Amino acid sequence: MAKSVNDRKVAIVGCGFVGSSSAFALMQSGLFTEMVLIDVDRDRAEGEALDISHGLPFARPMNIYAGDYDDAADAAATVITAGANQKPGETRLDLVKKNVAIFKTIIPEIAARDYQGIVLVVSNPVDVLTYATIKLSGLPLGRVLGSGTVLDTARFKYALGQHLGVDPRTVHARIVGEHGDSEIAVWSTANVGGVPINSFCELRGFYDHEASMRRIAEGVKNSAYEIIEKKNATYYGIAMTVRRLCEAIVRDEKSVLPVSNLMQGDYGLDDVVLSMPAIIGRGGIEQKVPISLSAEEQRKLEESAAALRAVIDELDLPAANA
Repeated sequence: MAKSVNDRKVAIVGCGFVGSSSAFALMQSGLFTEMVLIDVDRDRAEGEALDISHGLPFARPMNIYAGDYDDAADAAATVITAGANQKPGETRLDLVKKNVAIFKTIIPEIAARDYQGIVLVVSNPVDVLTYATIKLSGLPLGRVLGSGTVLDTARFKYALGQHLGVDPRTVHARIVGEHGDSEIAVWSTANVGGVPINSFCELRGFYDHEASMRRIAEGVKNSAYEIIEKKNATYYGIAMTVRRLCEAIVRDEKSVLPVSNLMQGDYGLDDVVLSMPAIIGRGGIEQKVPISLSAEEQRKLEESAAALRAVIDELDLPAANA
């Protein structure tokens, strides 16, 4: 029998750099009063829970502990960060077979408990692993989403803010497609404070649009590789992404965010997970938000989908969602 959802409880599966940083960010957020950490290394989960708990006198009351999948059965959100780490020089897609094998040990455990909450996939390659989670879990489509290009979009806004000397929160632009090498910067609708991006660039004294667009988009795409080269892993930015997505879910914000979700004829694509904008609230993905793309952006999106589809076709997954 399914447990009723506890709206103030979150579970994190995987206590590596990303999982523990996400746990720390969520502790500080005040969104939850209970957090269970699950890891194949129980000592690691217990250590992280204890370490984070020692900061509670400076935060809001919260019960943080190491547990198992039974403890996660009533969580409002289960955040999956487990998986092999991305090594220097390794693409996110190189990780896929290793991490799908790991997910085959995790997702059935969640599904077996008739889970009623939201599954947020963070492990890379996130689009493929979100697809695997959909197929392995049998959960309704809206209740499985990936962090997708939410972080890439934040990096994009930050880079544009730095380039133009403005608050990145006033930049309205997004990255879509794969969270990875084939991601697409949507320049056609990018704007700052409602002013089209090229016009705003000229306002700030920048006129070589094509060169700037290439440099910024490449910088965003390669930023994770740069960080990994320097410190072997990325975890703070994605931890803030997890916090942002949990805010949208728990507060039922109806925020529009580019999360990994299953294409079902959207943009002429089918049976592949890509990061595209959707309304995120208590029900998870509550509605997809169709956006306008230029012909070039649509072509690149189709190429991104084809690259992901080629990977998916090599995986041993159920043919259809239960």
